[in-house]
Amino acid sequence: MSEQQTTEATAETGGAKKAPATFRSILGEKVGMTQIFHPKDQNLYGVTVVKAGPCPILRVKTADSKDGYNALQLGFGTIKDKSRSKSELGQFKAAGVTAQKYVRELRLADTKGYEAGQTVFVDALFKTGDYVDVQGVCKGKGFAGVMKRHNFKGLPGSHGASDKKRSPGSLASRRSLGRVMPGQRMAGHLGNVVISTIKIEVVSVDAEQNLIYLAGAVPGPNGGLVTISETVKNKKVRAEAKAPQVKKDKMGNIIKAAVKPGAAKK
Repeated sequence: MSEQQTTEATAETGGAKKAPATFRSILGEKVGMTQIFHPKDQNLYGVTVVKAGPCPILRVKTADSKDGYNALQLGFGTIKDKSRSKSELGQFKAAGVTAQKYVRELRLADTKGYEAGQTVFVDALFKTGDYVDVQGVCKGKGFAGVMKRHNFKGLPGSHGASDKKRSPGSLASRRSLGRVMPGQRMAGHLGNVVISTIKIEVVSVDAEQNLIYLAGAVPGPNGGLVTISETVKNKKVRAEAKAPQVKKDKMGNIIKAAVKPGAAKK
């Protein structure tokens, strides 16, 4: 990128210097769900609205330094200085940004071209039709039984079952070791764990309000922090279905596809 293009890009983003487009991750806050029409197929989609970015780069870690690995530290959201420690405020000051509410570290293969003070914008990363992976902390449900936590069927509810119909049943504790083995599915804490939802389609991107509309549900409550990254799957972009071409002869008659001999008739 030339110096003139860099200056123009900086002016468009309100003085913030854009990060290289090779970085394909951004932090965001889940706003809620709504319905919009897809701009391509005009179908009504249930979408999750995420306020993604802008995310300033606070620190660049390299494998050659004392850190020993390549990573970027991103910030998201503003917060009062009194809510951060002096060491954190010094890091924000060194990067030339205000105090950030969230700070997350993301690994990457190469840190060439990245520097502290650059900003990641959602419209520079994703567009309509892209597939992304979304990671967040799901809602905590507290202590739950086996029917809710592990989808157990439960015991029969008749013939004097009393209060045993939602119990887990036998734990197989009289086997050779005579104890309950680790990993046995039992009642316990449900939720409040990191969940990754793979290959969600980007329905629309609002560059002015930094909003991204994702098809379907996203883990976490409204107001929760999520990380949006390019999908790890091989198919990165939605492929548009092409209408089959109709072949016609010189007289305008439709030529039917030849059926191979021996083909099984359905």
